Amino acid sequence: MQDNGVHGNWTDFLKFPITGRSLKPRKVGLTMVIDKGLGLTETRELLELASDYIDLIKLGFGTSALYPIPLLGKKIELVRSQYVDIYPGGTFLEVALLQGRLKEYLKFCREIGFSAIEVSDGTINMKPGDRRDAIRRAADMGFMVLSEVGKKDASDRLEAEHLALLIEEDLLNGAFKVIVEGRESGRGVVLYDNKGNIREEVINTLQFKVRDLNSIIWEAPLKSQQQEFIARFGPNVNLGNIKPDEVMALEALRVGLRGDTLRLCLEKYEQRS
Repeated sequence: MQDNGVHGNWTDFLKFPITGRSLKPRKVGLTMVIDKGLGLTETRELLELASDYIDLIKLGFGTSALYPIPLLGKKIELVRSQYVDIYPGGTFLEVALLQGRLKEYLKFCREIGFSAIEVSDGTINMKPGDRRDAIRRAADMGFMVLSEVGKKDASDRLEAEHLALLIEEDLLNGAFKVIVEGRESGRGVVLYDNKGNIREEVINTLQFKVRDLNSIIWEAPLKSQQQEFIARFGPNVNLGNIKPDEVMALEALRVGLRGDTLRLCLEKYEQRS
């Protein structure tokens, strides 16, 4: 590597305005990226720049089935080499369940190298026993299990109390974290109204009913949502469905290097002056 004459780091003389950000490997403050079809070169460039700030990459929906298998294997190997977990979207598992092929699905995911599995019923209706068995089976095979609660169709909305109950049950059955559905749009589904604003009644109920909020990954694709969660829960809130080109911007929000969250620290700096 060519020496550019710079020896040191910004943090040798500046501190992040928001302190306490967890470092990898971490169990809180997770960032989950939604990948809707990055090629190997794009994936490599993303990881070279931002692997320190990415914990999970989800190959969205059922896109995993559309990759040439050799290329998919190379992509998974590349991601895991940077200490980032990677998994296929929950919709793909739902297809496997509909066709009675969960065992074969999990076996193939293990063979090709996925390190995590998402168990969801955002589109299908899954019996509680089937949901429990899917989580346990995936966990027994050594996968990091991420379950998801909430329906993708706004007309099929679950009560917040029921979501809280599902979260607790999934954790008891072996899920590492539970994702709360926000879709890639961040509008008109579970957590959000049609304008993308947080539905207070849902958040308040989950805060009251779920024992460990660090067990939740909030899907928050919009900047306003990311900012709100950081303001509420701090820099180490778990956030998901982050676009690849917005990973650095989110990390800047987490540590107060954007005006939106820097303003949270202004009173502290004003007191010093």
